[in-house]
Amino acid sequence: QVQLVESGGGLVQAGGSLRVSCAASRSVFSINVMGWYRQAPGKRRELVASITSSCNTNYAVGVKGRFTISRDNAQNMMYLQMNSLKPEDTAVYYCNLYYMGVDYWGQGTQVTVSS
Repeated sequence: QVQLVESGGGLVQAGGSLRVSCAASRSVFSINVMGWYRQAPGKRRELVASITSSCNTNYAVGVKGRFTISRDNAQNMMYLQMNSLKPEDTAVYYCNLYYMGVDYWGQGTQVTVSS
C-alpha cells in the first residue's frame, strides 16, 4: 500500500508560477517511474510529465519548456514546478506511481489559472 498526498495547488494569474508537491508514504527510491497527470472538467486525464529513478524526464508537448518535474528520493517526494501558466493549464493535478502491480493515485490538487 502506498498513500500519495498532493499539495500546493491554488489560484494564480496567467503568466504566474506554482509548485505542486506529492508526498509518498513509503520509500520511492526503488520505484522506477513516477508521474504527474491532470484532468480538466469534461476532459480525460492526461499525462503531464514523468520521471524515472535515474531522473530521466518526459513532458507533454503543451508543457515542455514551462514545467519541470523532479523527485527527492530521500524525502519520498515528487514535485512539479509550473511556470508561465496559462488558463488551459487549469485542472486537478494528480501524482501517480506504479508499484508491485498496482497503480497508485493521490486525491489531486486543484490548479486554477485566471486570464
